[in-house]
Amino acid sequence: MTQANWEQIKADMRSAIGAGNYKSWIEPLSFVTASEGVARVSAPNPFVGDYVGKTYGDQIIYHLNRQGLSVQRLAFDVEGSAVTAKPATAAQPAAASTKSSAQSGDAQPDQRFTFDTFVVGKPNELAHAAAKRVAEGGPTTFNPLFLYGGVGLGKTHLMHAIAHELSEKRPDLNVLYISADQFIYRFISALRDRKMMDFKQHFRSVDVLMVDDIQFLEGKDSTQEEFFHTFNALVDQNKQLIISADRAPGEIRDLSERIKSRLQCGLVVDLHPTDFELRLGILHAKQETYLNVYPGVEIAPGVLEFLAHRISSNVRVLEGALNRLYALASLVGRKVTVEMAQDCLSDILRASDRKMTIEEIQRKVSEHYDIRLSDMLGPKRTRSLARPRQVAMWLCKQLTSRSLPEIGRKFGKRDHTTIMHGVRKIDELRQSDSQIADDLELLRRALED
Repeated sequence: MTQANWEQIKADMRSAIGAGNYKSWIEPLSFVTASEGVARVSAPNPFVGDYVGKTYGDQIIYHLNRQGLSVQRLAFDVEGSAVTAKPATAAQPAAASTKSSAQSGDAQPDQRFTFDTFVVGKPNELAHAAAKRVAEGGPTTFNPLFLYGGVGLGKTHLMHAIAHELSEKRPDLNVLYISADQFIYRFISALRDRKMMDFKQHFRSVDVLMVDDIQFLEGKDSTQEEFFHTFNALVDQNKQLIISADRAPGEIRDLSERIKSRLQCGLVVDLHPTDFELRLGILHAKQETYLNVYPGVEIAPGVLEFLAHRISSNVRVLEGALNRLYALASLVGRKVTVEMAQDCLSDILRASDRKMTIEEIQRKVSEHYDIRLSDMLGPKRTRSLARPRQVAMWLCKQLTSRSLPEIGRKFGKRDHTTIMHGVRKIDELRQSDSQIADDLELLRRALED
């Protein structure tokens, strides 16, 4: 591969991830060689190599393949040693500060994670409103702001959005974002190097301190002690603290009671699991960002709805699934359809399936159309029974991982071709019959509640 090809890849990455992230993570990289499906890239240090591999590995591999290389894996050469990187769908930067005077290792907030790119729905509207209030940079109204929720619900996105907004509105403020594990690393390093005064000065001189994934302080007594004193020093100076975790303060085991008490003295906000509308909105927003990254890829109607229904536990997994579909479609030159999604994402769909049963779907459809379950499963072919039966077949195909023969056995031992015909018929009708489309949506919501 020529240097021009590599520069084109870097330019494409800059367009996709923004100038700030590009300068911090992609610009320092150099292409070395590629063989046997492994591309070797030079990185300035192990931290950069590890972070780039986890955060941007999938995108780099995609662009390398677009340039004609057959690559499945990245490896980073760092001062004579090699660090193999396995791409992941998401990762968090170690630290971010809006002040150029921050110590080595601090980076700019992720430009992808702004309030403009955060999709708001009922499950996260309170957290979004609280984050927006803090991001105004005015007088401290609640301290700390504590955001908690499961993986992939938007905690880190909101943290970066606050940092980004503050850097725009209040450039005079020293804002530091850091993950809890990096706080631990900095603390241990300061002890080892006998630089505790530098450590204390660095963290206690900020105007806004943001600590992500505070649950990682569990069981680390010495680090908790230092965090407690840092917390108190900042609160005494009326400085803003924003903390996130995967659970409420009182539920974090092996965290000192005085820290729990401190964390609960501000505003504690729960980011609830996403609903269908929010997931669909997130997919539509993500689709917009892929227009430049995957030019020419077409998504068939119903694909985004399919993903929003089937992948409900984790937004990162949901976004990763859409990214995988776009990458595959671009590489093979095909339109993304529901059938492709079912094949390409079979592993994700199996993991995300909440084990909905065919019997559960049959009962719900019978109740919806006010017919007896025995009649729907029986041999009668009258329209009043055939259409609800086909609707139930379609829902079984969409909402379970059962094969067509398995579904057929549950519908009065019908042949798999009968199930296939019913599924296709409903696929046709939902495009032209608004009543069928409404029935499908109502039934899906009822089944997934």
